[in-house]
Amino acid sequence: MKKYLLTVLIGLLSLSLVACNTDEEKEKASEETKTSEKATEEKADVDAEEMQKKLEAQKVEEGKVVAVVNGEEIKGNQYNEALSISQMQFSQLGQDLTTDDMAKQIKDYTLESLVGQTLLLQEIDKKGYEASEEDINKQLETLKASYKTEEEFEEALKTNNLTLDKLKEQIADTVKYDQFVKNDLKVEEVKDDELKEYYDSMVSSAGESKDTPKYEEVKDTLKANLEQQKTQEKVATKVEELRKAADVELKI
Repeated sequence: MKKYLLTVLIGLLSLSLVACNTDEEKEKASEETKTSEKATEEKADVDAEEMQKKLEAQKVEEGKVVAVVNGEEIKGNQYNEALSISQMQFSQLGQDLTTDDMAKQIKDYTLESLVGQTLLLQEIDKKGYEASEEDINKQLETLKASYKTEEEFEEALKTNNLTLDKLKEQIADTVKYDQFVKNDLKVEEVKDDELKEYYDSMVSSAGESKDTPKYEEVKDTLKANLEQQKTQEKVATKVEELRKAADVELKI
């Protein structure tokens, strides 16, 4: 974003200079602008490389045990995958990910996320939930349908460091998680009056205008958002409950 804004500002500056110069001055100003833009891009590329190096340095050895949850080890490869997601989330909030304080915050956030995930999966297995081959294949086919060709799908697997078997394991976890949420957490259904109140609150916060979508146009989307919020709240409460009774040892 910074790179984009700097480029735009330099471009605007060059236009104002060109407007009040002779042909010779125009050519000179244009060359200076190109040089400035190139320098800006090169600096941004260097900054991005340095940033990436610092983010990579926050990772751990893949085989290192980062936490033990009720006797189950969480390894570095799992941590590193989760860390990348955490870094992206914090980056979207405009945070400087390279400071010592932020690095620690991201590490703690990532560890607790992994611990929570492990506790949930342990509870799900304890409850005896299973994912049938039919359910797994159904979701797999739905996922594949989002790609134009089998080759594109295979490339996506490689990009995400996944094998088909590993993907099916993740789908199985998702299927069991959905069953657990539906049967054990019993998330309250979103009522119409609650949904309308949510819509009115959003419109009030954003300010109503001619571009404001009508309630009926966004009703389904808002309902999905509220259902997700309610589910997340229930899950967070359940994780907190499981965490209190668990034997958790953080290793990093």
